[in-house]
Amino acid sequence: MDIIANNANILIMLAIGFGLFMAWGVGANDVANAMGTSVGSQAITVKQAVIIAIIFEFSGAFLAGGEVTATIRKGILDASLFVDSPHLLVYGMLASLLAAGTWLMIASSLGWPVSTTHSIIGAIVGFGAVGVGVDAVSWGKVIKIILSWVTSPLLAGALAIVIFKSLQRLIIDTKNPFENAKKYLPIYVFLVGFVIALVTMFKGLKHVESLKYIGSDTSLSLLIAVGVGAVAAVFAKVIMGQIKVNNENFHFANMEKLFAVLMVITASAMAFAHGSNDVANAIGPLAAVYSIVESGGDIASKSVLPSWILLLGGGGIVFGLATFGFKVMKTIGKSITELTPSRGFAAELAAATTVVIASSTGIPVSTTQVLVGAVLGVGIARGFAALNI
Repeated sequence: MDIIANNANILIMLAIGFGLFMAWGVGANDVANAMGTSVGSQAITVKQAVIIAIIFEFSGAFLAGGEVTATIRKGILDASLFVDSPHLLVYGMLASLLAAGTWLMIASSLGWPVSTTHSIIGAIVGFGAVGVGVDAVSWGKVIKIILSWVTSPLLAGALAIVIFKSLQRLIIDTKNPFENAKKYLPIYVFLVGFVIALVTMFKGLKHVESLKYIGSDTSLSLLIAVGVGAVAAVFAKVIMGQIKVNNENFHFANMEKLFAVLMVITASAMAFAHGSNDVANAIGPLAAVYSIVESGGDIASKSVLPSWILLLGGGGIVFGLATFGFKVMKTIGKSITELTPSRGFAAELAAATTVVIASSTGIPVSTTQVLVGAVLGVGIARGFAALNI
């Protein structure tokens, strides 16, 4: 206890610095993943991706980032083991933030898309197993996370294949792709509205105290999502019915423009959900350190999040994308397979659907692995020759 009391200011300053470093890594890697398909397909520019992230990632992190956060990220460690030595937990959280942040910096500099969630969990597992003992780690949860490394990309890839094949059959490979897009896109818009509404409720609003009951009530969530999808489909039908194209030669280009608009919508919604959920990767350990130091060594199962911590997390994420995210965006958007707005749309819808399925069943997934799996699925749907292996 004396160690914490005598070094309180130093520990908090280190936690702020390491937490900001980790948030920067989340923005440089994870947010870049979410925006990579939109940028790679040229639906939006890098500058526009940064603007979208500033608005929606920051809003998600600050408005829905959570009033409370678990002291030990996802219950990986047994907090009761640190009651008599809270300073060890403080040191462990600081080491985990620095280790995960360093790994994200290395991966981002090389353009490697990695999971920020699994990075911080891996760091905490390493600290617990080596610094305390293997019995301190909840290995059942760790195994569940490892299994998700295989299942989530496969599911996203399979969904991407199905979605893109349906787009090819109904719209892309037809004689009149633009007219068919106007005919069938309201169906896909319904799916977008439905899935994005569920993503927002399951991943975005579950941290907002006054609204989290929506995400916890599956029947209510599904009903709201159906309503959102129906309204979106009707709106899209009306708007597209008014679009006229006089030059037959531009039907395909105009069809792709319609998909580009949908990609901006899905990217914005996923950015909000991502900011609200994955900001905890950076501020969770920071909040734990702050809570322990401020309480003089008391370890609580939940720790109140001051608004300045949410601001720091949201700001760090946006700064990471703006300064270093272009490398991972290039990998996702260009290096795996060539993307167009229709292909990117299929990947984003498949990724969002996978996140919804995982959230509703309790399967821990990485948005990075899900999106990479979805992009691979789109490439496979076009033929293995379309993949840059």
